[in-house]
Amino acid sequence: MDTSITMIVLEILGTIAFAISGAYVAIKARLDIFGVVIIGIITCVGGGITRDIIIGSTPPRIFSRLHLILIAAVVSIIYFIIACVYRKKFEEINHKVDQVNNIFDAIGLAAFTVLGTEVAFIEGISNNPFLSILLGLLTGVGGGVLRDILTATTPYIFKKHVYAIASLVGAGVYYLMNYYIKDAWIPTVVAMSIVIVIRLLATYFRWELPKANIDLEYKPVHIFHHESKKK
Repeated sequence: MDTSITMIVLEILGTIAFAISGAYVAIKARLDIFGVVIIGIITCVGGGITRDIIIGSTPPRIFSRLHLILIAAVVSIIYFIIACVYRKKFEEINHKVDQVNNIFDAIGLAAFTVLGTEVAFIEGISNNPFLSILLGLLTGVGGGVLRDILTATTPYIFKKHVYAIASLVGAGVYYLMNYYIKDAWIPTVVAMSIVIVIRLLATYFRWELPKANIDLEYKPVHIFHHESKKK
């Protein structure tokens, strides 16, 4: 399969998967339909924009791929409508909906991780393995980080289920295989499968990275806060 066709398929697949994931999180955060659409889009494009800015590819690629933004918006709206129409059903099977969303999130992570790593080869910077793998990681998790920040939740990659580790492993596997295998679909399928399997196994078995479980009170520092002085 031609590399360009593989990348187009990955873009569409990742966009649909991440739009569903983003819309789900936005609905849980009780955002209106505009908020759901924006979060759905940002989940899809946030990582790619971050990646392109880092490598100096401006304006970012997404602005020449407006069909992807349209796909993300349409998918988000459809998901919002379904959630509204079947609201009670969604509430009753919330756990199952969360499991299904986790699958879509894993697919989006896998697709965009491979896509981001491939950009290093397209841009001729694949001689730097660290940067190449980092681009895959940023493309995979960047949109999710922005999604979580905008919905006022701790970014998923910092607290659960070895999310970033799955992306790193997938990016590394794709990077190595792409040097030795000419058919683009083979490294793509293998790397994506690894990412998806790691994510789903981590969720099922509740794998988590070590934490310092120290019972300390957390008080955020407000840098620009000042108390008014009494005269």
